[in-house]
Amino acid sequence: MSYWKHESAIVDEGAQLGDGTKVWHFAHVSPGARIGAGCALGQGVYVGNDVSIGNNVRVQNNVSVYDAVTLEDDVFCGPSMVFTNVYNPRAAVARKNEYRRTLVRQGATLGANCTIVCGVTIGAYAFVGAGAVVQKDVKDFALMVGVPARQIGWMSRFGERLKLPLQGEGEDLCPHTGDRYRLQDGQVVLLATSEEQEQGSQA
Repeated sequence: MSYWKHESAIVDEGAQLGDGTKVWHFAHVSPGARIGAGCALGQGVYVGNDVSIGNNVRVQNNVSVYDAVTLEDDVFCGPSMVFTNVYNPRAAVARKNEYRRTLVRQGATLGANCTIVCGVTIGAYAFVGAGAVVQKDVKDFALMVGVPARQIGWMSRFGERLKLPLQGEGEDLCPHTGDRYRLQDGQVVLLATSEEQEQGSQA
């Protein structure tokens, strides 16, 4: 067994877990789950059957990753944040054939107690603040807060706020890494890492 689990955790036969992944107290991984390497599933985490989790993902305590959710590499799920998979649930109406798929792109952060309403895509390196309720797709690098969630800024890959307007054009450096970002046509892109910039100046 290339992964580690606490003796109180349940990993059902058939589940796929990558090297170095850790499953902590009272967690439950369903038989169809696919989980990459170097992940950490905190206390009380549940992972459904139709779930794909990439490498180096952190799922903090008391999070349920339900069917139809995909988490790409390096995603952070804060304590007690919520995924859903049915948009209009009723206890007396079976809607398992109506699940809406949710995709969380690489490097995104989902803050503690936030809620991701099913059927949306969270962009790469987006940052959803604690307690926010996301009902619509989120752009790459976007900083989202509130109920319902609204964009108030942009974040770097390192998790530092960028000095860029919500609209228009501009460039800024991550205050920690020095990576350069550009806002254009309503999207932020990483132009060059600090290493690439340094190499370019030496060329």
